[in-house]
Amino acid sequence: MLHELKNIVEAALEAETLGLPTVFVSVVALEGSSYRRPGVRMLMRSDGAMAGAVSGGCVEKEIWVQAQSVFTEGKPKLITYDGRFRLGCEGLLYILIEPLKLQTDFVTHFRKGMSKREPLELKSIFSREESHRYVGGTFFKSTGGWLRLSAQADIGLLQVEGMETYHQQLAPRFKLVIVGAEHDAVELCKYAALTGWEVAIIAAPDEAKTQSDFPGSDSFLYLDETGLADYALDSQTAVVLMTHSFTKDLKYLMAISYKEMAYLGVLGPAKRREKLLNQLLEFQEDVPDIFFDTIHGPSGLNIGAETPQEIAISVMAEILAVIRHQQPQSLREKKEGIHD
Repeated sequence: MLHELKNIVEAALEAETLGLPTVFVSVVALEGSSYRRPGVRMLMRSDGAMAGAVSGGCVEKEIWVQAQSVFTEGKPKLITYDGRFRLGCEGLLYILIEPLKLQTDFVTHFRKGMSKREPLELKSIFSREESHRYVGGTFFKSTGGWLRLSAQADIGLLQVEGMETYHQQLAPRFKLVIVGAEHDAVELCKYAALTGWEVAIIAAPDEAKTQSDFPGSDSFLYLDETGLADYALDSQTAVVLMTHSFTKDLKYLMAISYKEMAYLGVLGPAKRREKLLNQLLEFQEDVPDIFFDTIHGPSGLNIGAETPQEIAISVMAEILAVIRHQQPQSLREKKEGIHD
């Protein structure tokens, strides 16, 4: 996911300033089942510090051992990790370990894409053949074609026949827009930030709180309904109305009733939701039907949540279920694999 790659990029740049060599680790293929699927990546520094993870913790120990030759020789290699015998549950992982020195053009491209909420396309080139286990690299797509992510990657690999390619397109970082600045909004902000989401707080112009009251938030704006109408939303964005004011919620609801978004949550009981929607239709009769499909109110899953922290978990769980097109159920009742 893009937020995980963001953490890796930041960690790699920090390591460069400290003069510490790093390796870029990518799961590029899988036979069987695994804790994480192909496309998950992480960074390892020569001092043992890590950013990201490719498993629950067991695989990383083996990667650290295998990475030592990459640190010393400066050459990539493909390794396998057979969790079927070691763990009794995971499959056969193919993991590419490559020396990393971020290209300036990649950093520029990455930061620009993040700010514009653009997707990122990556290719990892590798081979399972023993004779080619020590070649490989990761590349990114720019307006000028495919370029090296690392200065140490061999651009010629893109033209070599017989190599395998793991092709990955990362959607823009998922964004949560919280409209409201009460205590429960603070907790929802914290949990969403921990998940790696971009979090924007929209507070009424008369609100006394500031961004310092919302740890983990990426932005904080004082906007009335007119300002929210001009605020950019997209299919990778969820909005939760939680001002605790019926009048404010109604005005904000009217302001975004023609906008695209992945999810719209409304806090409060079902009767409050119905009253909001009825008044919305009184003022705006031509609201598109698709807008009502995005509305979830009361927001959250029925998990018995009572405290602000539990409510935050409930709301985030519902958002994840909606954007991943899942019907919530206990995993012990799921007949297929977890990731199926």
